[in-house]
Amino acid sequence: MIKYVFVTGGVVSGLGKGITAASLGRLLKARGYKVTMQKFDPYINIDPGTMNPIQHGEVFVTDDGTETDLDLGHYERFIDESLDHRSNVTSGKVYWSVLNKERHGEYEGHTVQVIPHITNEIKSDFYHSDDKNEDRIAIIEVGGTVGDIESQPFLEAIRQFQQEVGHENAIMIHVTLIPYLHASEELKTKPTQMSVRELQRLGLQADILVCRTEYPIPQEIREKIGLFCNVPANHVLQNTNAEFIYEVPLMMEHEHLAQSVLECLHLPCPEPDLSDWTHMVENLRHPSRETVIAIVGKYTQLHDAYLSVVEALKHGGIANRAKVKIRWVDSEELEKSGAETLLAGVNGILVPGGFGSRGIEGMIMAAQYAREHKIPYLGICLGMQIAIIEFARDVLGWADANSTEFDPNTEHPVIDLMPEQKSVTDLGGTMRLGAYPCVLSDGSKAHALYGTTQISERHRHRYEVNNDFRAELEEAGMQLVGQSPDGHIVEMIELSDHPYFVATQAHPEFKSRPNNAHPLFRGLIEASLRR
Repeated sequence: MIKYVFVTGGVVSGLGKGITAASLGRLLKARGYKVTMQKFDPYINIDPGTMNPIQHGEVFVTDDGTETDLDLGHYERFIDESLDHRSNVTSGKVYWSVLNKERHGEYEGHTVQVIPHITNEIKSDFYHSDDKNEDRIAIIEVGGTVGDIESQPFLEAIRQFQQEVGHENAIMIHVTLIPYLHASEELKTKPTQMSVRELQRLGLQADILVCRTEYPIPQEIREKIGLFCNVPANHVLQNTNAEFIYEVPLMMEHEHLAQSVLECLHLPCPEPDLSDWTHMVENLRHPSRETVIAIVGKYTQLHDAYLSVVEALKHGGIANRAKVKIRWVDSEELEKSGAETLLAGVNGILVPGGFGSRGIEGMIMAAQYAREHKIPYLGICLGMQIAIIEFARDVLGWADANSTEFDPNTEHPVIDLMPEQKSVTDLGGTMRLGAYPCVLSDGSKAHALYGTTQISERHRHRYEVNNDFRAELEEAGMQLVGQSPDGHIVEMIELSDHPYFVATQAHPEFKSRPNNAHPLFRGLIEASLRR
């Protein structure tokens, strides 16, 4: 049967529910259990696809083309499983589904209410499963903070769900805060007590408390928390600050998180095999070399806007036993100050994805600087389009070369809207999304890195290389080394006379893992270290 572990948060947001849930998934998989993960977000948006990255962080894309919350990236990186559209549920999706059912008469004239219709819809998503006959543990994170108005239907659904499947089959981990007051030099438990009390007021009882804290929690305080929160003291676990998020599973193993969960679920707790993860963390903590990579983008005010890119760079560093230092370069500032000022001394340059014309000229300057100074370059999605535009301008001599996204009237639209996108008016969920196959050219750097000519990567874009200009680009030295199987879409480019100038229309960062770095990021770090 399926067992369920709900992860909620209290006191304040941003405590790391997602990392806690992902760490539990890693620890359970290390014990041989099959794990699935879901994120329930209380916001009304259908998905984060139309949100500003500066407000919400990156949009993570699954193989099946679902635009999801960035926590799903953590889930995939920790449990090394590809998730799908059922793994991210928002209030918007829930209400959309209920309202469509009402319009189709499925409620037979009944008044549609939060209880039971909204909560029933949420519970139906809890039951999500690829194979209902397969034993597994489903880890379900609920976004927001207990006490938020938006979260109440989800928490009520959990209460009802526990009654249906039995508390021994559906338990709750509550992530909370134990602040330290420097004036009195003491840890304070009252915020945790009040958060658990709010849960209890809603008819829910935490089975395990994961307490975020800057300082170790003494046994007497654990016992006090357990007493006031009606939780066994050995289920009051501390989660102290970690230098690297990939250390957290090992820290929580020391706190017996998986053991506590399996005890509550009445399941056996075999010894875990964490050797591969431990080895990866050792390489991360003890690098033998160092390299500096510049990320040139327009959302540098919030680093979470490029979260998967940052993590993939770390993975490339781990694979090369190297520390990757990131230099954040605002592309608008680059336009003003120049590439020599902001990019001098870097060992590699990465231009990530993005939308809109702001800061584009700065990115083009970065691509030119990388090409002319033989600095390793990796372009991702927009970063590949930028590389094409720069090449057309500075090698082919087409000064007005551009994308029609930025200049609809250019005479050299080397990047243009995909034909199937020209009739699209809605913004959400309408791009070329999800995993698509790509055929690599024999003898290319990409072929050598991947070790095969047949690959698949995830995409999120509306624009592509304009096929009308392919011949001129190739004649001037641009190698179109990756194409869709029908040869229509340019998926990857390279420069043969450059140590590492590779760009892809895809988002390879979404498939990188800490213990299995993506080939393009591993290659970028290798090249930057050689430099």
